[in-house]
Amino acid sequence: MTKMVQIENVGMTFDVKKGPAKGKFVALRDINLSIGKGEFVSLIGHSGCGKSTLLNLIAGLTLPTSGVLLCGGREIAGPGPERAVVFQNHSLLPWLTCFDNVFLGVERVFGAKEGKARLKERTQAALAMVGLTHAELKFPGEISGGMKQRVGIARALAMEPKILLLDEPFGALDALTRATLQDELIKVQTQTGATVVMVTHDVDEAVLLSDRIVMMTNGPAATIGEILEVDLPWPRERVQLAHDPKFVACRAALLEFLYQKQIRKAA
Repeated sequence: MTKMVQIENVGMTFDVKKGPAKGKFVALRDINLSIGKGEFVSLIGHSGCGKSTLLNLIAGLTLPTSGVLLCGGREIAGPGPERAVVFQNHSLLPWLTCFDNVFLGVERVFGAKEGKARLKERTQAALAMVGLTHAELKFPGEISGGMKQRVGIARALAMEPKILLLDEPFGALDALTRATLQDELIKVQTQTGATVVMVTHDVDEAVLLSDRIVMMTNGPAATIGEILEVDLPWPRERVQLAHDPKFVACRAALLEFLYQKQIRKAA
């Protein structure tokens, strides 16, 4: 499998200048991970284990204190259009319609080499992919939280990134909406073949969506504790998987790591 992301001996230390924790804070240490093209990888662990920090490093929003990160064989030295990020907060501009929120990203990436008609086609195709054609002229204040997240995902997908980075994108949603968007994400990833890296706290979500699950040790100075291969066929149907022995075994392995191995170490 072609390596899309390579993380080699990465460490991240923050300089805390205020408060009782003033001084050097080691968030991550000795991170080594390769992510293949088209792979869906989830990062899971307790709060403070550096999941979002690692995602930000892959996005180029933060640069490592030590080690190197590569995307497509090139060092990650900052953000780039080949890496799109979707946060828990949808970050939509409230004065723009759903269409215009997506179009803004499309224009920024492709505007210099494509005409308005093609940019409009890209925008409409992305909204259709997440089932929002009917809402393209609505403003963020007129749609639900789940629909806002769909717009955020559509905006990211419209830029045709090689890597889609998701930071707990469904964390603030109710259970039914979350399940619907998980199913939508499975369809989108199958359709686009994009490489996906997702931060999550949800064990079932991680098993349902992932090819591999990276389990982080507790912080500070967190690192990769274990990596779980999810040997379940694609496409995945949540109802069928509920009683699948492989699904149950993966779920049990995650729970053991998170609620026995890590809590025992912290105690």
